[in-house]
Amino acid sequence: MSGGVYGGDEVGAVVFDIGSYSIRAGYAGEDSPKAEIPTHMSVVDDPDVAMETDDSEKSIKGPSKKYHIDTGAIKVPRKGAEISTFIKDGMIDNWDMYEELMDHIYNKSIKSESNLHPVMMSEPAWNVKGKREKLAEIMFEKYNVPAFFLCKNAVLTAFANGRSTGLVLDSGATHTSAVPVYDGYVIQQAIVKSPLAGDFISMEIKKLMEELEVNVVPPYQIKTKEPVGFMEEAKWKKKDLPEVTKSYHNYMVKDVYQDFAASVVQVMDTPYEQSSAETMPNIHYEFPNGYNQDFGFEKYKVCRSLYSSVIVTGGNTLLQGFTDRLNRDLSTKTPPVSSYILL
Repeated sequence: MSGGVYGGDEVGAVVFDIGSYSIRAGYAGEDSPKAEIPTHMSVVDDPDVAMETDDSEKSIKGPSKKYHIDTGAIKVPRKGAEISTFIKDGMIDNWDMYEELMDHIYNKSIKSESNLHPVMMSEPAWNVKGKREKLAEIMFEKYNVPAFFLCKNAVLTAFANGRSTGLVLDSGATHTSAVPVYDGYVIQQAIVKSPLAGDFISMEIKKLMEELEVNVVPPYQIKTKEPVGFMEEAKWKKKDLPEVTKSYHNYMVKDVYQDFAASVVQVMDTPYEQSSAETMPNIHYEFPNGYNQDFGFEKYKVCRSLYSSVIVTGGNTLLQGFTDRLNRDLSTKTPPVSSYILL
């Protein structure tokens, strides 16, 4: 989708690719998006907006909320600020937050009037009719877009790779999905979706840090730090901060886990074995507070426990040799499977 001709001028379409972690927005035909903005926002009750009274209807409106959007604004510690997202299970769940984000993108990133550009937007393969209708209503009635096209993200991925048929495996922040696409259409009944994705990896890293007794301090708490030797106790001073919420602190700590995952965690080419993992080169990582350590076989351990207890259920699994074949296939690709539970 390259755009259209409106009022005699050729105008490029705006593309929105909405994910669970971030939204990418830009003009069709360009090599990269204009902006990648987190779907999470910092939300605070705005004390400057007084409660309004409508004398005609005798109704009282509650306090307004202020939204801080984009990476820099989210990470500023503010008293009472909650970190929240408008996405749930890959679908838009909070329309007020969605509109705030769209206003921000048009004003700060696209820097153009919404009524001048047709829009193409991605959606998850399992999106429901009600949400699609609500989305179209907002885009036409509030943003007055001249044209709007909503497309399954799996189909867009297949087309981007020059194929109209294929199996699209998508692993993002909140879920991993396998979506079959045939001749440009998603086969709905064959979609497989799992919650084991980036957020799950972050939780496993948290467990690893607790096991190694590493105190993970997010950058917002650190005023100054001193250089320390390898595996020495960190020497740092805490900032004087407003009282932040639990959701804000957890978001900032999770940001450290995500950086650790990107910098250190690896997938082995062969099934995991402690002896072979210990011979692999170490990776050095320094935490925000100055503590630093080499990580060897630990960088391969995240999620290994999943494969040690595979649960097999369903009547078809009673076929003779089914579990033997599964065990053999898994053993060539994953750590050894130690147990099965037949249901």
